[in-house]
Amino acid sequence: MELFRTFGTVFKEIDKRIFENRDYQRGQILLIVVLVMVTTLTIGLSVAVRSITNIKTSQDAANSEKAFSAAEAGIEKSLTNGSSTTGTFTNNSKFSTSIITVAGNEFPLNNGSPILKDNAIDIWLSNYPAYTNQWTGSFTLYWGQSSDTCTQSESTNSMSALEVIVLSGPQNNPHMTRYAYDTCSARSLDNNFQYVPPGGGTVAGKSYRYRTTIAVAQGLFVRVVPLYAPALVALQVCGACAQLPAQGTVVQSTGTSDTTQRKIITYRYYPRLPGDILQYSFFIQ
Repeated sequence: MELFRTFGTVFKEIDKRIFENRDYQRGQILLIVVLVMVTTLTIGLSVAVRSITNIKTSQDAANSEKAFSAAEAGIEKSLTNGSSTTGTFTNNSKFSTSIITVAGNEFPLNNGSPILKDNAIDIWLSNYPAYTNQWTGSFTLYWGQSSDTCTQSESTNSMSALEVIVLSGPQNNPHMTRYAYDTCSARSLDNNFQYVPPGGGTVAGKSYRYRTTIAVAQGLFVRVVPLYAPALVALQVCGACAQLPAQGTVVQSTGTSDTTQRKIITYRYYPRLPGDILQYSFFIQ
């Protein structure tokens, strides 16, 4: 009998443990379910956020393309009719343009962009296209930066020399004067250009390392050609001189699509004179 009582006690303990384990297992299942739901919700939210981000990125890219196309259309329209204008397209994009005449007592050449090596930029000293009101006075050219270096290698050299061609005098009998300036002292000994030491200044808020001043009587136009390297060049007339005539126009067009804006700026030159009128000089040592 004692043995049966002992077995009965053991079986009761086993049933108790099994019951407790079932409660424990039910708690584990609930925890696993909660963890699965949280994980699923996190993944779902992540996918939703990424989808929303991709949709917004696609919309921004599409609006950017529309705004850029609208700005291009504005540039083309202003260049065609020669005036500021606005417009709207069926895709809800629109443009607005403005035209600024480049003139005055000081301004950067080439609209502030570097003039490429061996390329030319013209400065008008008379009213285009009649060559009237010829300008008389002195102007100063500024160019170069403090970081420019002069080397024998074309790939590493960043110091530019300038060739300046001035056409002046009576319209029926103009004459041409050529100047050659170099800011590299060692190089100027070989090419016989006039050496220009450091000592520039500031034009339109930008600093330049070098400068040279040229006097003109009855000027028609000036051609500036950077040699050896591209150059940022600016011009400033003397304080007592009359301002220079118009040099061309800057057309600025802003395209808008939804909240996205794109801006295009282009510089419209007056037609350049044929190159064969201004033959390159040979600088003989």
